[in-house]
Amino acid sequence: MPARWPFARSLVHMPNVKVKRQSFTMPVAGESVPAIFQLPSSDESLPAVLLLHGFSSRKDRMADSIGRALAARRVASLAIDLPLHGARDAGFEGMSFQNPVALIQNWRLAIREAHAGLALLAARDGVDAGRIGIAGYSLGAYLATAVAADNAVARAIALAAGGDLPAQMPFASVVRTIVDPYRDVRHLAGRPLLMINGRFDRTIRPEQARSLFEAATEPKELRWYDGGHWPPQSAIDSVADWLAARL
Repeated sequence: MPARWPFARSLVHMPNVKVKRQSFTMPVAGESVPAIFQLPSSDESLPAVLLLHGFSSRKDRMADSIGRALAARRVASLAIDLPLHGARDAGFEGMSFQNPVALIQNWRLAIREAHAGLALLAARDGVDAGRIGIAGYSLGAYLATAVAADNAVARAIALAAGGDLPAQMPFASVVRTIVDPYRDVRHLAGRPLLMINGRFDRTIRPEQARSLFEAATEPKELRWYDGGHWPPQSAIDSVADWLAARL
C-alpha cells in the first residue's frame, strides 16, 4: 500500500483462514474514498473482488457479508463507500432528488471511483491482476454493470438485486443517456455474469431482473432466492462460491 494512504490493520480469524483487514482512504480525483481491503493469508497471489454497496448503505455491510464469505474461500475483496454514503454521508439528507445535475455528478464520480478500485486491486500486493471480479448490490449492481462494460479488468460480474430500469420510469429516454444497464450488460464481452434476485423484491422487481438477464450475452446465469431486496446468507454464500470458482 502506498505510504500516502494511511490505514488501520487488524487480523480477522475465520475457520481455517486468517484474514488481514485494512481500512484506509483511496484518493480519487480530489476525493478521499474510505475503503476496506480484506486479504486472506496465502503463499500465492489470490483472486479479488471489488464490492459496491446499495443505496443508503455503506462499505462495511458489503465487507462483513459477501466480503467475509469470499475471504473464507480465499478470495480478497475491496469495499468502498460511494459518494454521499457511509463515512461520506455529509450532505446526504439534504440532497434533493429534484436536482438532476447533482445526481449526475455523483453518479459519474462513483463510476470513476469504482474504476480506481479495480486499478488498486490490480496493483495490490497479494492479488492476482488476472483474476479480479466485481460484485454489486442494488445501486451497486447498476454501477457494477456500467463499470464492467468499460473495464476488462473485471473478469467476472456478480449482480445481487440488480436489473434494468423500471419499465414505467418517468423520462426513461433521458435517464438512459446517463444510466442504462440494458445497454451496458450487452458489452461484457463474453465474461461470466451471475444475477441473483429475490422472487418478492419490490425495489428491483423480478421483471426488471428478467429484462436485464435477457439482454446479457453468454455465459450468464440467473438465480432466485425466496425473499425480498436483501439476499439471505445462503444466497450470499452462493455468490461467493460462484465468484471463487470463476476467478
